[in-house]
Parts: sequence; structure tokens; C-alpha cells
Amino acid sequence: MPDGAQPLIPSAQSIALDAIDVSNVELWRTDSHWPYFERLRREDPIHYCRDSAFGPYWSITRYNDIMAVDTNHAVFSSEAALGGIAIVDQGAELRLPMFIAMDPPKHDAQRKVVSPIVSPANLANMEGLIRSRAAKILDELPIGETFDWVDRVSIELTTQMLATLFDFPFEDRRLLTYWSDIATTIPAPGMMVETEDAKLTILMECLSYFTRLWNERVNAPPGGDLISMMAHGEATRNMSPEEYLGNIILLIVGGNDTTRNTITGSIVALNQNPDQYAKLRENPELIPSMVSETIRWQTPLAHMRRTALADIEIGGKSIKAGDKVVMWYVSGNRDDEVIAEPNRYIIDRERPRQHLSFGFGIHRCVGNRLAEMQLRIIWEEILPRFPMIEVMGEPMRVPSPFVKGYVNLPVRIPARA
Repeated sequence: MPDGAQPLIPSAQSIALDAIDVSNVELWRTDSHWPYFERLRREDPIHYCRDSAFGPYWSITRYNDIMAVDTNHAVFSSEAALGGIAIVDQGAELRLPMFIAMDPPKHDAQRKVVSPIVSPANLANMEGLIRSRAAKILDELPIGETFDWVDRVSIELTTQMLATLFDFPFEDRRLLTYWSDIATTIPAPGMMVETEDAKLTILMECLSYFTRLWNERVNAPPGGDLISMMAHGEATRNMSPEEYLGNIILLIVGGNDTTRNTITGSIVALNQNPDQYAKLRENPELIPSMVSETIRWQTPLAHMRRTALADIEIGGKSIKAGDKVVMWYVSGNRDDEVIAEPNRYIIDRERPRQHLSFGFGIHRCVGNRLAEMQLRIIWEEILPRFPMIEVMGEPMRVPSPFVKGYVNLPVRIPARA
């Protein structure tokens, strides 16, 4: 293909139904997956793709069907040994058990170890720190010149928060962002990592760093950070190195990618919907509602995957034991049978928290309230400071059917009149 040429993507209506592959990375890089999901919801909501870069898989595309799969952990397994929670199979050379990729009872025991970090009392204690950091980040932004919002704001705020949750050396905090990006990159030429071996090498460096922190914490009195919690927790203190790394990656990605991409997504959504931006400026009390609507509209993790443990029928389709089943949250969040006018961004929706972005059932996102709090605080600090944050060009999107996010977003803050 000549330099600069774009690969052709067949239109959603012209392609044969059984040839639709919504895992095609190019659909996500170009933000052109929407009509494919619309067609699947309408014509084949339980869809089987026989041939993809990730092997054959079922797509679950409607809200209520996703809920049915997500809450049925007896039939639909998250186990890493069966492939894990993403459409990309966890291979034998890079199998990282983590509590989100476990079934009960082990899942429940490990999740319980870290959940106190996001208890209501602990969130209340963290609010002032998050606010002061958000204020400092915003006050240091340039006025009247273009800069990258992803790097200067979204990554910086969430990475500072992660460093606090881990009690991670603050000066090294950008390593957390780097490891998060590596962990979720699908190796390919031109990507951050081009081979599985290169990816594994970097993740082993992550494990080495966190093992040093573990050794410090395990020999000290129990503390309130995530590493200390795991080092002293009954269900986690005897983890294998692979399991420790798996849980570290889970907590890094869960605490970083999703929030940072929704922070960026809020800027994109409000710029694409100037009437809603004006409504927000005139009614700052809508910030909590806007946050929930943005989490739905962005859907920062496009899917979660399960593996069928038994034959089961859904929507008239026969799913066999061992089949890969992908719940497309990004599609369920646009299902007009459940959500009114789902393609519109409406910051004062009647039920803004009715979305699938955090999942449902035993695997519902453990840090959902922390994510919402960070988003609320950043906007409570943005509105009094800046008349507008203007998007100055197309965002570069993450080329992945899993992390639905942004590599960069050029913006400009105009000077006040």
C-alpha cells in the first residue's frame, strides 16, 4: 500500500452479513464501526464471525442480551486459562491471571482485598487531593495556543491518581501510563510494540519494578495502598509472579485508560454538540449528569469477552461450549430499544447512569465511583476557568477493538474576551 493510502473498508450495507467483522482494527482507528453495529442490532444481534484476526467469535450487540451474558457467570467464564476477558486470547506465553479474568470463588476473594481503596469514606478523603491536582494541571495550561489535551490533562490527572493508589514513586508515574499502553497494545508493525516477545519483555520490566515495591510493603506494617493491600491480603499474599503482574496490569488499565479516555471524550463530545456545551456552561449543576452521559457516549472499553462453559441458546442462536462470546458494550449503549435517542449526546438525560460501560454482575467495575468523581472534579474546575476548550483537529484514536480511546487530541483555550 502506498504511503498515506487508506485501506478500503466495505460499507456496512454492501458487505454480506456473515462477512461482518466488527473486531477489524481499522474500524476503530477510523471511528467507522457505528453502522456495522447498527446493522447487527437490527438484522443479526447474536452474530457469528467465522474469520477474524482474533479467530471465530460471537458478537452480542443488544443491551438486554449483553446484560444476560454479563450476569450469567455460571455459563460464561472470564477465566484467563480459557482466553480471558478480551477478544485477543491470552496466549500461553503471556497468560496473566487477574481477578477480572477469574470466576468465583477466587475472583470474589481477590476483588474483596482491593475494594476498600474505593470505599465511600476513602473516596471522600481523596476528593481534596484530586481537586488540588486538577486545579494545578489546568492552571499550567497555555492560553491561545494549541496543545495535546490527552498528554497535558487526561493522562496527567489519571496517572497522578494511580501513583497515589499504588503509593508509587511520583517521579516515575509516567511509567504507569507506558505500561498501561503496552499491556493493551495489539502487537503489529508500526505499533508501540511490534511483537509478542517485545511486549513480554516490557511487561517483565513492569513486574520487576512492582516486585521491588511488594518486597518493601510486605516487610512493613499493612498500609492503605493497593500493593500493601495485596501483599498482606489473605487471598493475594501468595500469588504467583504472573498473577501479581496480571492484577497490577488490571488495576493500572482500569484506573488509567478508562478515565483518561472519558476525560478526553468529554471534550470531543461537547465540541461535537455545541448546544450541550452551552447548556453545561449555563447550568454547571448538570456536571454529574454530563459525566454519566459521557461515560455512555464514549464507552471507554468497547467490549468484554467470555468463554461459554456449556451449550446455550440466546436469541435463537446456539452457542457451543468453548465458543468465544464478545459483549459489545459500545453497541449496547446505542440500543434504541432501551435508551431513547442513543446516538444523541444529551447531558440532562432522564436516566444518565443507564449504560453498560462499567459492566454488570460480579465483574462490574470496582472503581466506577472513583472514575465518576475524577470526571466530575475536572469539570467543576474547568468551567470557572475557561470560556471554551476548542478542538483544533481530528483526534488520533487507539487502533484497538478493546480500548476505545484517544492517542492525542489537539485543543486550544481561547483568551477571555
